[in-house]
Amino acid sequence: MRGYNLLRDPRYNKGLAFTEKERETHYLRGLLPPAVTSQELQERKIMHNIRQYQLPLQRYMAMMDLQEGNERLFYKLLIDNVEELLPIVYTPTVGEACQKYGSIFSRPQGLYISLKEKGKILEVLKNWPERSIQVIVVTDGERILGLGDLGCQGMGIPVGKLSLYTALGGVRPSACLPITLDVGTNNEELLNDEFYIGLRQRRVTGQEYADFLHEFMAAVKQNYGEKVLIQFEDFANHNAFDLLARYGTTHLVFNDDIQGTASVVLAGLVAALKLVGGTLAEHTYLFLGAGEAGTGIAELIALEMSRQTKTPIDECRKKIWLVDSKGLIVSTRKESLQHFKKPWAHEHEHVGNLLDAVNAIKPTVLIGTSGKGQTFTQEVVEAISSFNEMPIILALSNPTSQAECTAEQAYTWSKGRAVFATGSPFDPVEYNGKTHVPGQANNAYIFPGFGLGVVMSGAIRVHDDMLLAASEALAQQVTQENFDKGLIYPPFSNIRKISAHIAANVAARAYELGLASRRPRPKDLVKYAESCMYSPIYRNYR
Repeated sequence: MRGYNLLRDPRYNKGLAFTEKERETHYLRGLLPPAVTSQELQERKIMHNIRQYQLPLQRYMAMMDLQEGNERLFYKLLIDNVEELLPIVYTPTVGEACQKYGSIFSRPQGLYISLKEKGKILEVLKNWPERSIQVIVVTDGERILGLGDLGCQGMGIPVGKLSLYTALGGVRPSACLPITLDVGTNNEELLNDEFYIGLRQRRVTGQEYADFLHEFMAAVKQNYGEKVLIQFEDFANHNAFDLLARYGTTHLVFNDDIQGTASVVLAGLVAALKLVGGTLAEHTYLFLGAGEAGTGIAELIALEMSRQTKTPIDECRKKIWLVDSKGLIVSTRKESLQHFKKPWAHEHEHVGNLLDAVNAIKPTVLIGTSGKGQTFTQEVVEAISSFNEMPIILALSNPTSQAECTAEQAYTWSKGRAVFATGSPFDPVEYNGKTHVPGQANNAYIFPGFGLGVVMSGAIRVHDDMLLAASEALAQQVTQENFDKGLIYPPFSNIRKISAHIAANVAARAYELGLASRRPRPKDLVKYAESCMYSPIYRNYR
């Protein structure tokens, strides 16, 4: 590749950073202004420009344009400014981007596989130019964050997630493939939107949906082998659990909403115990929300509790209570419950709302995964604070508008005593002369390092113990300095180091379980993880 084509390929383009020799050798004379700049200067200029935009969506679009024009500069920017840019390329801004994806769409990123391609999915996969794919993030767009059915416009999520696989976990961009499965949408607003980019039909369900997904999964395995990690993303509850159960024994699959969220929350709880005391088994947990995230977190907490205490998991589940739209999940409701809620139906009288459930169960930990904003009311926070010196409150729903409460509300209503974290970022809060820094229980702590660990070990299946290993590694990265600020997660500024430790722990567990295929096992898995990480520094061209 040379000349004009070299400038148009984002993988190789360096813009004004091409040296005099490179311009001569690769026929770039006259195609660039005469100035030669460094990558660092380019980075300063782009960051300056991005900061001029008033709206987060404008910043998102500027970052996507950069990714399409200069891949290495995009990742250098994201890695070096991760705390500032993460909320732009990921939650909460990516949610708005998905809502408006049809309007801002300019060029395709990833593969769009619609019902039109039924019977030809393998051919579609072969249209993708890269052959060595290690991680696929796939969505059908039915439950995008807390925003509902966005159909084909959910593509912003796989694109954003895979950007983080590279920036935070070091997986090569060329090894990442974002995919949207377009099976229609039930969103009337989108169906009537002239700029909508997907199929204009209602969602298919039942056997037709299952057959389409089965063809896709078989085609992926046939085209890329069994060691490609397939991450299911933002599928609706009724499909998410079925897909994980159906393909967990035949493919290398991972659901970030169920398993990634669970792993990052468990890590935060393990870290929080150093602030509030006690063991996991000595606490009582109450969830608002009993979907993918809620039940996934609950199950991983119970699993770790069982591992620590050597108690049967059914007994451990009794320490964990869930509230859904109909109230507390109790045994008298068991017949009408979806299958994934049934393990959490305990003996108790009917309780109709969250506040009554808090007063009845008296939890030490309150976790929100409802997707509904402002549901941790002042009465709820004051109630849990009345019988806990340091209540643990996690308002995890995304984006920011859907958070169960804000950081300011949590600290004010608990009189500064809450150990608090959210799914989306919130600014520090000053209360009674003390600055409280809310933690962010962001899946981006887990899935990039988890994915790297799976890839570098050549794992052929995902096991729950690998998720526990990721949680352990993340909890170990929280320092005393972080605890002193009330934080239960480490700062994102150290995310690549954190991801290397998570990857090493996950890989070690894969080797112990006999699931790793890469031999021989590296002696120092942390150093090996760091050596596998993609570098965004420009290469010199001969």
